[in-house]
Amino acid sequence: MSAALPKRRAADVAYDAVESMIATLQLQPGSPVVEAELVQRTGLGRTPLREALLRMVSAGLVTQEPRRGLRVSNVQLSDHLDLLQTRRALERLIATGAARRATPPQRAAILECAANMMRAADGGNLDDYMRADQMLDHACHDACRNVSAVTAVTPLLIQCRRFWYAYQHEGDVNEGARRHMAMAEGIASGNERAAARGADTLMDYLEAFARKVIAA
Repeated sequence: MSAALPKRRAADVAYDAVESMIATLQLQPGSPVVEAELVQRTGLGRTPLREALLRMVSAGLVTQEPRRGLRVSNVQLSDHLDLLQTRRALERLIATGAARRATPPQRAAILECAANMMRAADGGNLDDYMRADQMLDHACHDACRNVSAVTAVTPLLIQCRRFWYAYQHEGDVNEGARRHMAMAEGIASGNERAAARGADTLMDYLEAFARKVIAA
C-alpha cells in the first residue's frame, strides 16, 4: 500500500505546477508570465495561481518589471556554486530534522518517493523523475517540521532543477536517483548522522555536476 501524503493547499498545488514549468523550461528564462495563460495550461484558478506567483516574485524566481509585467528570472551560471553551498547547509538541517521527527508513515513516504525516482531513472522517463523528485522534497519538508528552513530552500530547489534540466546532457539521472535514495534511506533510518551523510552525498553529486557544466 502506498504511503499517504497530506492533502495540500490549492496555492501550493499551483506553486508546484508553475515550478514544474520553470524547472523544465516550458517557461523559458526571461519569458513573460501571463496569468490567463497559466490558468488555461494548469486548469487551476486565478486566486491560487496569483498567490503562487507572488511567492515566486518574493523568492526571485519570477521578476516584476515596470510596464513589462512578470517574467521568469534568468539562470545565473556564475552564482550556481554559491547557491549549492547554501542549499547544502539547509539540506543537512532538513535531513537531520526529518530523521529525528518523521512519523513511521512519513518515513515510508520518503522511501517510496525515492524509489519512484529510481524507477523513473531506470525507465528513462525524465518527467516522472522530476515529479518524483518534487514529491520527495515535499515528504522530507513535511517530516522535518522546520518551516523557516523549508521556506529558505524552496526557491533554491527550483533553481537547481532548472539548472539540471537545462544541462541534463552533462548529468547522469541514474546516479542522481541513487544519491537521492541514499539521503532517503538515511532519513528513514532515524539516524541523524546517516541522514546528514545522505544529504552531503546528494550535494556532492550536484556540485560535481555544476562544476562539469561550468568548465565545459
